[in-house]
Amino acid sequence: MSERLTSAVGVILAAGDGTRFGATIPKQFTKLAGRTVLEYTVDVFEDFYDIDEIIIVTKSEYVNFIRNISESRGWKKLKQIVVGGKNRIESTQAALNAMSSYQPDTKLLIHDAVRPFVTQKILSECLLALDIFPAVDTVVPSADTIVKVSGDLVSDIPDRSMLRRGQTPQGFRLGILQTAYENIIIKQNNRKTFTCDCSVLLAGLPGISIGAVDGSDSNIKITTPIDLFLSEKLIQSGAMGVDEDVDLDLSLLRGKRVVVFGGRCGIGKSICDMAKDYGAEVFSASRSENSVNVSHINTISSFLEDITKYGTCIDIIINTSGVMFRQPFASTPLEQIEEMIATNYLGVINVATAARPYLLQSKGCLINFSSSSYTRGRAFYAVYSSTKAAIVNFSQALAEEWEVDGIKVQCICPERTQTPMRTKNFGDEEPSTLLDPKIVAQKTLQAALLYRSGLIVDVRSR
Repeated sequence: MSERLTSAVGVILAAGDGTRFGATIPKQFTKLAGRTVLEYTVDVFEDFYDIDEIIIVTKSEYVNFIRNISESRGWKKLKQIVVGGKNRIESTQAALNAMSSYQPDTKLLIHDAVRPFVTQKILSECLLALDIFPAVDTVVPSADTIVKVSGDLVSDIPDRSMLRRGQTPQGFRLGILQTAYENIIIKQNNRKTFTCDCSVLLAGLPGISIGAVDGSDSNIKITTPIDLFLSEKLIQSGAMGVDEDVDLDLSLLRGKRVVVFGGRCGIGKSICDMAKDYGAEVFSASRSENSVNVSHINTISSFLEDITKYGTCIDIIINTSGVMFRQPFASTPLEQIEEMIATNYLGVINVATAARPYLLQSKGCLINFSSSSYTRGRAFYAVYSSTKAAIVNFSQALAEEWEVDGIKVQCICPERTQTPMRTKNFGDEEPSTLLDPKIVAQKTLQAALLYRSGLIVDVRSR
């Protein structure tokens, strides 16, 4: 049999039974904000350009279930679904057996299905480290003191500076891991003393070098019900948004047609300018430019119809429109309350309604704008912050509904940003405490180019 020419493979271990989780189904198939945990995990590997193939290891009774998910999600890189064993080591061995025809120098990343917050940056660092080391482990420092116990007694407190908490992925050159398994697992029939593949490697090939790659505190493993609750909060806060340290090539915007509502000033103008710089054809809409008022759907529809009357499509529609009146709720005039609701929330609904036919044709992307104030109600702008919370929920729901149509929906939530609206409501502030609108523009356009949908992207200053 000829060897397969594949440079990097992601193996997702999804055969655990979740006994500690206490649910009726394994934790990797539990729903997290509307999708299974497994879906979030595989999506990261699917979207990462340096991963060529994906192999999922699972229990026999879930093979068809995963096939159905794969079809609905459109996973093109998933090449094999392998039946795993009774424990992690047997599951890895099943994956290695399924890769017998692959080249020995294939880069292999083995990852827990129940770590859905792994980032493309971590995957990239692991693959790069495999150019130097035969194997790598993803690790993070421990903020807690590590205590060694014997029974009920503390027997040692090791130096924390020398210790790390292990995560996944763990990376290997395929042939090296196959050799280690051959030496330890197959020859010695030793399956019970290993909790990860790096420990098998150290035992099977003593003295081998394993590089260390920085993981992330957000790369948590969902093991107990409280982990699922925390994961929901991480998703809500944008932990699965645009990976700041993985550069998406904005030159992919060249030739695309981008519409920006609220493009006259602030973040909207920065988006327009940046998209033009990267070769996009940009159309800006606002009340002052072309009498487009997002609270009136007829003005939106007319604008979109005008720019597509010659049959050209629209690839990306971004709505940055928003108004704020900062004052105590009891003293806020009713007309200002109505304007904030009409522009900030009804405007988002109007743009989505009018945009759908065009994005359905192009399989394009709709981007709504919330703000960091969506996380809790804020004194003196209760209506504003509540509309921003509504936009997040609306965007998440729309992403799920429109995914089957091939339309992506993202939501951008920037921190305090240096914009005219900010200055009008808060006066002059120290510039170093505010985000540059160009940073928000970059993250917005990156989100528009991602394959994933339903992202809540918190844009923060570093």
